[in-house]
Amino acid sequence: MTCTPGTMPPMPTVLPRRSPDAAGPPVRHVTDAERRARLAVRHMLAPSFRAGSPQDVTRAMTVLHATEPATVHLSCHARTNALTTADVDRALFIERGLVRQLAMRRTLFVFPRDLLPAAWAGPSARVAAAERARMAGDVVEAGLASDGHAWLDHARADVLALLTTAADGLTAREIRRAVPAIDVKVAVRPGDPWTASRVLTQLGATADIVRGTNTAGWYASRPRWTLTRHWLGAPPAALDPAAGYREIVRRWLYTFGPGTEDDLVWWLGATRTTVRTALADLGALPVTLDTAATGWLLPDDLQEVTDPGRWAALLPVLDPTVMGWCGRDFYLGPHRAQLFERRGNAGTTAWVDGRVVGCWVQDVAGRVHLRLLESVTPAERRLLDEEAQRLTAWLDGFRVTPVYTSPAMRT
Repeated sequence: MTCTPGTMPPMPTVLPRRSPDAAGPPVRHVTDAERRARLAVRHMLAPSFRAGSPQDVTRAMTVLHATEPATVHLSCHARTNALTTADVDRALFIERGLVRQLAMRRTLFVFPRDLLPAAWAGPSARVAAAERARMAGDVVEAGLASDGHAWLDHARADVLALLTTAADGLTAREIRRAVPAIDVKVAVRPGDPWTASRVLTQLGATADIVRGTNTAGWYASRPRWTLTRHWLGAPPAALDPAAGYREIVRRWLYTFGPGTEDDLVWWLGATRTTVRTALADLGALPVTLDTAATGWLLPDDLQEVTDPGRWAALLPVLDPTVMGWCGRDFYLGPHRAQLFERRGNAGTTAWVDGRVVGCWVQDVAGRVHLRLLESVTPAERRLLDEEAQRLTAWLDGFRVTPVYTSPAMRT
C-alpha cells in the first residue's frame, strides 16, 4: 500500500469479529531493519519524507506527546524543513486543527481534531472514570465532604456554569478565585496534594472543557480552560468505546506497525481484551518479528515501505517515536537505561538510520551538542552534526529546560 506521508488510508469496512488467535499463520516476516525503515518513512524522519505542516506531522504520528509543552514544537521541527514555533501555535490556537487532550495512560497529547471523538469514547473516558473514583475517595479522606461523588458533581457544575459565560476561557487561577469550593489544597497522601487542578483535569478528560489559548510561551503551558463547544463548535456524533479504540488502534498500526499486543496494551493503557477486539475488528494480520514475537499489521499494509536513504534526527524529550512501543530493543539496542529516567520517561535522543546512538543537550549559549553512546562512522557523524546545527539555528539561542532528563543527558 502506498500513501502520501501523513495521510491515513480510508477506514476499511469492519470485518466480522474474530479473535487474533484465529487470524491464521503469520503472513510474512518483518525484520528489525525493515521496522527501522518503516519508522523513518511513517514518522517523517528521513529528509525526503519530511512533512509540510504541524497537522501533517501529528496525523503521521497519530498523536504527539504534550506532557512537556516544548516537545510538541520540537517534534514538529524534527519532521519538517521550514516550520516556526508560530506555525505550531497557529495550528493549535487559531486554526484549532490540533487539540490538547488527556488520554492514553493519563498522558497529555496533541490530537488531530478528527481523532478526538475516538479518544473521548475510549481512552479519555477510561481515564475520566478512574480519576473520578480516585478523586471521590480523596474528597472523603481529606475531609472535604462525606460524599465524594456528590462533591465532585457540584464542583464540576460550578466550573461549567462559570465557563458558560467566558467564551474565551479562564486560567486555572481565575477559576479558583471564582469557585472557592475547589480552591483548596490538602495533602491526601505524602507528595500528592489535592488541588483545584484535579477538578479541571477530570472535566478535560470527560471532554466538557479543553485547554484553549496558551497564555505562556511555546515552551510552557498556562492554558485558558474553555468549554469544548466554545472552542470546537457543536460536538460530533458520539462513538461507542469499541469504535473509539478501533480507530485509534488503526492509526497506531499504520504509524507504528508492526507492533505486538504488549505494545498496544502499554501504549493505550487499555486491557488486552480491548486490544484484541480492535485487532479482530480491523482484520489485522500477524507477522513474525526478529524477537520471535508476533506483530500485527493492517490487512492493506503488508508491502515494504520505500527505502528512506541515510538519515539522522535529534528528537526531544518524550518524542512519540521513542515512546511508541513497549518493546524497544530494535531501535534502542543496549541504551535503554541511559536514555530513560527512573519513571520511564524518555530523554532527548540522537538517531541514525532508525537506531538510537545517543542524546543531545544544549550549552549555556543554546548550542546543541551530541552525547553519543556508541561509535558511529564519519558519514553518520556528519549527518548528526548537520542536524545539531539545524536545531541550534532553529532554537536561535533559546535554551529548552526539560522536566525529564535521562542519565545520558546528565553525564
